[in-house]
Amino acid sequence: MKLLIISDIHANKEAFNTVLSIPHDEIICLGDLVDYGPSPHECIELTRQNNIETVKGNHDNAVASGIDCGCGYDYKHLSIATREYTWSQLDKKDINFLKKLPDKTVKNIDGLKLYFSHGSPRSMYEYIKPETPKKQIREMIMDLNADFIFVGHSHIPLIENIDKKTIINPGAVGQPRDGNSRASCALFNTISQKVEVIRCEYDVNYR
Repeated sequence: MKLLIISDIHANKEAFNTVLSIPHDEIICLGDLVDYGPSPHECIELTRQNNIETVKGNHDNAVASGIDCGCGYDYKHLSIATREYTWSQLDKKDINFLKKLPDKTVKNIDGLKLYFSHGSPRSMYEYIKPETPKKQIREMIMDLNADFIFVGHSHIPLIENIDKKTIINPGAVGQPRDGNSRASCALFNTISQKVEVIRCEYDVNYR
């Protein structure tokens, strides 16, 4: 099976539509459908229309519950600045959709135990980045029974092998933070156990 793993859409429907065109068997979203971008309602609708299984991100939680996003200092002001706009674009159905998103998803596919969350397995607010010390990552995943662990939140692609577990971050669809402006996602083959990080061009000047 080819799993298309996406994360951190952040209301960017042009980037979202672009990655949806990648051939796949199933899509799983690691959260943060909303905040920052101009099209939160449309991104939620795309998720519904395509039956995309989605876990709750910290921005989904903030928009749905009216609490702080808990994100890093460099970007929190953007969340605050766009919050009223985001709420103005959403209806009660959208808010309820965000509220009901699960914090994690666990799957068994082709003999593999797969775990999906937004941040680390411990918290949607906790980052696993390329520079995160392995000792810290071990503490985050030590009690987790999984072969592959899929996380988002950092907006930076990552493939890391630790203690017979593989951690995969597909990067961000809507707001990459690794110096590459193209939408980022990952395609995971459950048969070959190979993962490919894919970057997609899209029209950044769309009106």
